Amino acid sequence: MKKIAYRPLLASVTAVLVAAALPAFAQVDASKSTVVATSKQMNVPVDGTFKKFTAQLTFDPAKPAAGSANLSIDTDSYDLGDAEYNKQVRGKEWFDSAAFPKATFISTAIAPAGGNQYKVTGKLTIKGKSQVVTVPVAITQQGAAQVFDGSLPIKRTQYDVGTGEWKDTSVVADDVVIKFHIVAAKH
Repeated sequence: MKKIAYRPLLASVTAVLVAAALPAFAQVDASKSTVVATSKQMNVPVDGTFKKFTAQLTFDPAKPAAGSANLSIDTDSYDLGDAEYNKQVRGKEWFDSAAFPKATFISTAIAPAGGNQYKVTGKLTIKGKSQVVTVPVAITQQGAAQVFDGSLPIKRTQYDVGTGEWKDTSVVADDVVIKFHIVAAKH
């Protein structure tokens, strides 16, 4: 008579049950997704693109409150299209990427706002400064992918982005709009 190993079998069954009970994270397609921060320098809009970020998203339109979003942006990847500006913006007076390599958003609630619009509330952390924000997000289905589009206006000085001589908002405005277009496919 063959002896059955119950512990490995029990562990395998438990792992499958736990995996089935957890919501599936969507796989973000980085090649189709963007995060852009638009500021104004001398009243002229300037776009900077974050080239590296990760996102973990779960969303079911039938159960929006059960959804979640966790976004981590590599501040060293901010690109203004000019090597000298990029170096400056990564320095201590702006993002201080050496000390604060990541900016994050972690959702705490998702609420319907009519149609395909949702209000996603969570904690935005930049340079170690955190604020609770609510982001309006439009969520659409495109084939097998879910697309999350939104924009969030912030005040850069609330996060100590632009210190020293750059704290003065007469050259670089305090208002910044973070725009995102995230394309994700469910696992």
